[in-house]
Amino acid sequence: MFEQVVTSFIASAAFGVLFNAPKQSLIKCGLVGMIGWGLYYGLVEIEYDSIFATLVAAFVVGIISQFFAKRYKMPIIIFTIAGIIPLVPGGLSYDAMKHFVENDYNVAVQLAAKVCMLAGAIAMGIIFAEVMNQLMIKYNRRKQSEKGAPLK
Repeated sequence: MFEQVVTSFIASAAFGVLFNAPKQSLIKCGLVGMIGWGLYYGLVEIEYDSIFATLVAAFVVGIISQFFAKRYKMPIIIFTIAGIIPLVPGGLSYDAMKHFVENDYNVAVQLAAKVCMLAGAIAMGIIFAEVMNQLMIKYNRRKQSEKGAPLK
């Protein structure tokens, strides 16, 4: 497991470099990816479905990305993109295409369907995190307005 999280840290930080993220954010990008992958790997190891594990990991990546974006006053996309990189099903996509080329359509369609579900789980996890963030902001604003405090 140690090798897995270290590799995901390096991959996430490296993608931060590729996307021209600010230098001071690269360690944080690596941490987001490492936490997301570690959670995914841990859930799969205790025999949760990989799609559910991807959904949960992407949700956590989204939450941590929002926290880092607010805390360090940077765009959220820097942390989100770097954080989901380890979760992207690239190897599975490659296998699906390989089976299509080899005319093994039954396996190819099964793999492609799983790739689509994993990609959808990543998207849904990030969307859920954003919805939770928006609900919290709305709730806090409502609380402040009830107390008569000035709105931010």
